[in-house]
Amino acid sequence: MSRFVLDASVVLTWCFPDEASEKAIEISERFASGDRAVVTPFWRHEVLNAMLTGERRNRLTRDLTSAFIEDLNRLPVDYDDESNDGAAFASTHELCRRHGLSAYDAAYLEIAIRHKIGLATLDRKLIRAAAAERVTLL
Repeated sequence: MSRFVLDASVVLTWCFPDEASEKAIEISERFASGDRAVVTPFWRHEVLNAMLTGERRNRLTRDLTSAFIEDLNRLPVDYDDESNDGAAFASTHELCRRHGLSAYDAAYLEIAIRHKIGLATLDRKLIRAAAAERVTLL
């Protein structure tokens, strides 16, 4: 069993059928093999917000959103509460400035750096920042 940081961008490809990704399928297979993900404290909110936006744009139905939330509840994820500590927050701030990342994306990167674990993301800007920080990309 290993752990990795799971960015919402990967999860959302499972939710939106028109965003299928081979990388996202590989990540789902990691869960099947017993791996666990580490996520930010706001991860569920970020995913929920994207799904509700998808509903408003007629890309998802309420039923699909509800079913997907149930699936999310079964994922083996650990919430990184240290992300809100002063040192982690300062590091996140620095990553935002250095790489032009949103605070949300920088938080995923900060967790990967602090825990010395890989990062699963489909976000191009975050991929570039992770590479620059020598974080393993899944």
